[in-house]
Formats: sequence, C-alpha cells, structure tokens
Amino acid sequence: MLQKLNFKPGFNKQVTDSGGESQWVDGDFVRFRYGLPEKIGGWSQLTSNQTLPGAARDQHAFTSIAGEKYVAIGTSSGLFLYYSDTLFDITPLDTGIAGATFTVTSGSPTVTVNKNTHNLSNGRYVKFSSVTIPTNSGYSTATFTDNTFEIKNSATNSFEITMPTNSAGASTGTGSAQIDPYVLIGPTVQTSGFGWGTSSWSASTWNTARSTSNVTLDPGNWSLDNFGQILIATIHNGKTFTWNAGASGPRDVRAVVMASAPTKTRITQVSDRDRHVFHFGTETTIGDTSTQDPMFIRFSDQENYNVYLPTTINTAGTFRLDKGNQIMGAVSGKDYTLVVTDSSAYVIQFVGAPFTFSVRQVGTNCGLISQNGLAYSNGVVFWMSGEGGFFMFDGTVKAIPCLVEDFVFTTTGDNLGINYDAAEVVYAEHNTLYNEVNWFYPKNNSIQNDRCVTYNYAENVWTTSSLNRSTYVDQGVYDVPYATEYNRTATPSFAIQGVTNINGASTYYAHEVGTDQVNTSGTTSIDAFIQSGDFDITASMNMSGQTTNIPNYKGDGEFIMSVKRFIPDFQVLTGNSKITLLLNNYPNNTATSSPLGPFTVTSTTDKINTRARGRLVSLKIENDAVGETWRYGTLRLDAKPDGRR
Repeated sequence: MLQKLNFKPGFNKQVTDSGGESQWVDGDFVRFRYGLPEKIGGWSQLTSNQTLPGAARDQHAFTSIAGEKYVAIGTSSGLFLYYSDTLFDITPLDTGIAGATFTVTSGSPTVTVNKNTHNLSNGRYVKFSSVTIPTNSGYSTATFTDNTFEIKNSATNSFEITMPTNSAGASTGTGSAQIDPYVLIGPTVQTSGFGWGTSSWSASTWNTARSTSNVTLDPGNWSLDNFGQILIATIHNGKTFTWNAGASGPRDVRAVVMASAPTKTRITQVSDRDRHVFHFGTETTIGDTSTQDPMFIRFSDQENYNVYLPTTINTAGTFRLDKGNQIMGAVSGKDYTLVVTDSSAYVIQFVGAPFTFSVRQVGTNCGLISQNGLAYSNGVVFWMSGEGGFFMFDGTVKAIPCLVEDFVFTTTGDNLGINYDAAEVVYAEHNTLYNEVNWFYPKNNSIQNDRCVTYNYAENVWTTSSLNRSTYVDQGVYDVPYATEYNRTATPSFAIQGVTNINGASTYYAHEVGTDQVNTSGTTSIDAFIQSGDFDITASMNMSGQTTNIPNYKGDGEFIMSVKRFIPDFQVLTGNSKITLLLNNYPNNTATSSPLGPFTVTSTTDKINTRARGRLVSLKIENDAVGETWRYGTLRLDAKPDGRR
C-alpha cells in the first residue's frame, strides 16, 4: 500500500542517522523554501579575464551620487574596486623609498633593484616614480611607472622584478628611481605559534626560530564602509584610508590616508543615521600606536570624518568598554550600532548633546568569533560565537537553537568541526533573496573557509554545505549576491608584472545565477544532495489487535521492510535527478544502495519498481550533471513488514 513519507524541514545533525526518523540528517548545496528542500542557485564568474591577488577578506557595495555602482574588495595584497565588470586597483601606497638603482642583463627580463636595507619582502607589490632609465636597457620610463611589479629574491640590499620584455643591453647600478611599495596589509592566513612573546625581551637570540610561542598573527583583514560616496577602508590593526567616488577619474586614483585619524585601529564603522565614523580598538593618543587599546572607542565629529579630537563645539569623543579583552566586531542596525567583544555585547545609540552617544551592555557570554562573523538583516543582528553557538539581537540578545551545532563546533571522531586557530577568517553575510544568513568557516584541518552553515530565519531551519567563500555581499546595489573564492595555490590574473602564486588568488562570482558553476575553466555541475535519517517499519493493528497490511513507518525496527515501488514527487525538476534507497540492518552498519538503484528520475517518471529489503531505510536525492536542478515534494512508498529476521 502506498503511503507518504514526510520529513521535517532543515537538517538535524545532533542525532544519529538511526535516530533521525522523519528528519533530514545530511546534504550539500541545498536550501529549504516553504518547508521543501531544493538545490541552491548556481554561480558565474565576474571579470572573466581577471582574478584578484591575495585572499579577499572583506567587500562592501555602495553607489556614488552620480549613480555609479561599486564594490570595494579588500584582500591580503591590496584594495580593489569592482565597477562595470572590471576590477580596478586603488591600493594605497606606503612611504616611498628614494635612491634605488637598477642592474639589467642583456636578453633577460629580470631586473635587480638595488637599495640598502629596503625591508621589502618577497611577494609584496611595488611601483616606481621619478625614474631615470638604466643605461642601454632598451626600456622606457613608461615601462616602469605604468606597471606594478611583484618582488622576488629579496635580499637585504636588493630585490628582483620581472619586466614585460627582455633587456636590450646590460648595466650595473645605473638609472635611479623611488620605490613606492603597496601598503603592508598582513598574512593571507591566520597563523599561530610564531613570533616573540613566550619569554622576556632579549631572552634569546634575535632572528632565531622558536619551537613554541603564544603569538597569533591575524590575517590581512579589512573593514570597509562608506560615508556617502567616500569609501572608508581600514586595515585590521592599521591605518584608515579614504577613496572618493566623486573625484575626477576616480578609478585611476588610489586611496589615501585619512587625515587626522587614528593610525592603528582594529575596525571602523560608519554610523549612518547620525553621520559619525567609529574607530574600535584604537589609540588613546592619536598618532601613537603604542597606546592602542583593544577595548577603546573613538568617534569623529558629526558630518566630519577628519575631526577626532573632542572640543566644546564638536561631537567627537571617546569611551572604553569594560567587559572583554578585545572588541571583535561591530555592525550598524536600524538606529543603533551593536558592538561585540570576545565575551559581551553592547548597544551604542546616538542621543545628542551633551553625551552624544549612550552605551549599554545587552549580553554576556556571547562573544563574537571573528571580525566579520556577524550580519544584519531587517532589524536583527546574527552572529557566531567564539564560545560556540549562535546568537541574535532584536532588542535583546538571544541564543539561537541550532540542530547542526555539534557538526560546526565539535571535533569528535571523523567530524571536522571549526578550526578555532583560523577562526578570524569566518565571514557572515545576509542573503535577502532567501531569508538566509550564511557563515563561511574553516573546518578543523583547514586554514581557509571551506564550509558554510546557513540559518533560514523565516523558516527557522539550518543547513550546511561545502560552499567555500572568503567574502560575500548581499544583493541590493546589485540584483544578486557577489562572493569571492580564495585559492592559496592559484596565480592571479591581474596587471602585475612577474606575478606568482605566492599570495594566491581570489575569483569573483555572481551567485544565485543559473544551475551550475561557471568560470574560465568552463561549466561544471553543482552536485547537490539531501539524505534522510533512517526509517523503519512495524505492522499496524486494527481495533481487534490484529495486524494489517498498512505499514507504520514510525516503527521500532522489529520488522524487516520490503519495498516494492515508490512514486517520486518533484515540484521542480530540470534535467534528471537520482533517488537512492539506502538499506541497512543495524545502525552501526554501512548502508548500501538498494538493488537496481540509484534510480534516475525525469519529469515524465510516474513510478519506480524495485526490490529492496532492509530493517532500516533512508532516502537520498541528488544530481550530478550540468543543467540540473530540483525541488523535492513528497515521495510515496509501497512497503510492508517482511518478517522479524
């Protein structure tokens, strides 16, 4: 007799497969809408001839007064703009180093740049200015000054660059130039166990490797926001820069240091309604980096992001939070700024003169896991905690019940939960199109984001996937979300002479586009699947206590189940889908596919005949080909008890 198999929406990974009766326990690249599972949308590479150098760590979309749409993207190698399907380099330049000379070799593109104690490392990018051409080199001024170069074979007094053409002659120590290095941002990955700090100063020999250390190097993070059409860009624990979208030829102009601002700040945030710029974890004395306090907050004058020293006639000011060791992140809400430390949450609200802002603690034991581990949507802030679990703020701080919590946070057996030693790369963002918040995080054996946990707050369900994105920006300025994928071994496709894979590369994608993954390598399928927990069977009884032929799928495993046929049900099915009945006799055994399966289902498939027999049966729906997508409905199964053995 045919009966419906109904499953609760969302994943439940807190139970065993055998304990997940009438529930979904696993899947990849799926979401739930109106209680039904479906394959997520595809993604397509933007800027097909460009990939970004370094690991993308933040992005921010905004629009200029003239209506031009931009996304600012901060990577571990630089600061870039996405505009009209093209990436532009606006990376600020560090202090110039004068007095360099060049050594060239005839017939070789390798040029040695000579400068004593330049302190520039391999993989860093440089430009040149005030160039005098090396003798008999065959190069022009434009060959140097119109190009960006990657440093190679760096030594104390020299380094090498690769020119676009071979030299026409040879010379040693001729020509001259000023070296203009890109601003130093930080490592591509979070690293622990290096540096000094485990002993007293001068206790050991300088530049000697240590076997242990308690120093953790944060990755090269950015915080990005806009003050009208002014981009505010801050390097994590570094300087703050501005870029003006309204300037003449703005995409040919680099970001510059923000005047009068603190010189060492963890995070910046624009308070939109009252027009202040916040510096979190910043200096108590502007310009003195030694006074940086990770719990200290400084804010600008209203409508003037270049004024930070308080006076009787402005609204600039400071205050310090007291619960926690460091401010981890902040986000602007509807009429507040939520600030989360490593242990507590605070709300900052504009109240006007004479106090400017009120500060109140709203949560404890709810610390944020990373700088970008929180997201705002429709009056609610969501975040991942460094103490495990998820939280939300909608006027009060609440823990969010989560049925995939152990999978995300716990490392037991073969489960690779989050790698806390690389947690600073965790990135959260809202997906308005589907009422979702995504957290991208590194699993236990990784230092880059290679998993995603998703909360659908409209339906209160959780899913997990292997979607590996380092940053993500919601639709709004653009019609769909944009995201970056970082590859540590890839060589960027960007206008950098002699570029290598030392910093890796980030590919830029538009999401929720089509059904597949599309990039310069071609079109490949997104192999999505969902799998149920085990269901078993018992025999229903009539009023007289006699068994009937009507199966009861909420059984106790007493009977072996015999499956004759099933009727698939898809609300959406493009191309084919596969359905597998996985059979098992005992919970700890390895499940195997039923005979004749997996079964290919098309839009014209009415029913599937089979001969399946097992004490425990689970359902798996999947696809593995280009152009396929699906939305599952309710399967009908024809099964009966078939004995107790």
